[in-house]
Amino acid sequence: MIRTVTPNPAVDVTYTLPSVRLGEVNRVREVAEAAGGKGVNVARVLAKLGRPVTVTGFLGGATGERLSALLATTDGVAQEWLEVAAETRRTTTVVDTHGATVLNEPGPRLAEDAWVALADHLASLVRAGDVVVVAGSTPPGTGADELPRLLRRLHESGARTVVDTSGPGLLAAAAAGAHLLKPNHHELLEATGATDVRTGAELLLGHGAGGVAVSSGEEGMLLVLPDPAGARVWRARPAEVLSGNPTGAGDAAVAALADALAAGT
Repeated sequence: MIRTVTPNPAVDVTYTLPSVRLGEVNRVREVAEAAGGKGVNVARVLAKLGRPVTVTGFLGGATGERLSALLATTDGVAQEWLEVAAETRRTTTVVDTHGATVLNEPGPRLAEDAWVALADHLASLVRAGDVVVVAGSTPPGTGADELPRLLRRLHESGARTVVDTSGPGLLAAAAAGAHLLKPNHHELLEATGATDVRTGAELLLGHGAGGVAVSSGEEGMLLVLPDPAGARVWRARPAEVLSGNPTGAGDAAVAALADALAAGT
C-alpha cells in the first residue's frame, strides 16, 4: 500500500477571464475547483497507474470538506484525513490571455499537538512494508523537529518513506533517515549549499538519506545511492524534450518513484 501525506493541502480555485484590469470590476468567464497539494497530486497519478493509494494529512473547516468532496470523484484514491479545527487553505489562480497569476494562502495555524496526533493517526494506518510519501509545504508555525519526528515514527512502524520538500526540511528529512528524497536541482543546491547536483546529493546521503533522486527538467533525473566504495549514480534523460505546461511534472516523478519502490524495483 502507498499512502501520501499532505501537511498543507488546498482547494485550488482557477478563474479564467479575457483580461485582468487592476482596480476595476472583472467578470470571470470560467471557475474551476480541484483538490490540491503535492501529496494529493501524487495520489492522483498513482491511481491512474492502478496503484491503490490513501491520502492523509491535516484537513479542516468548510474548505476541508470541499476538498474532500472534490477528491471523492477520483477513482482509486481513499481518504483518511486527520480533522483539525483550523480552516484548510485555498490557492487562487487568475488566468487571462497574458498568463497566470497565483495567489497562495499560507495555510492554517495548527494546535501544538497536531503533529503528534498526525503521527499517531499514521501509526494506526501504516503496516510494515508500506510506502509513505510526505510531500509539499508545512503549515505556518510548524516546528523544525516536526517532520523528522513524523518520519522516525513511520520508520518505527516499518514504513519506507519518500519525501518531497525543500529548504531546511530537506536536510532534516535526510537526518531522519528518509529512504528516498526527491528535490529538484534548485531545491537541492539551495538546501545544501553545493555547487553541483552530485555533490549536493552526496551531502544528503552523508546526513543519513537512503537515496536521492534529483529532477532537472529537460535534463532528466539523477539517482544517487550510497555504496561503501562511493556513491552509485544513475542518470536518465527523456528520449525527446516534451512541450507543454510542466506544472505537476515533479509530482508525477514522485508518484513513479513511489510506485517503483512499492513494487520492489
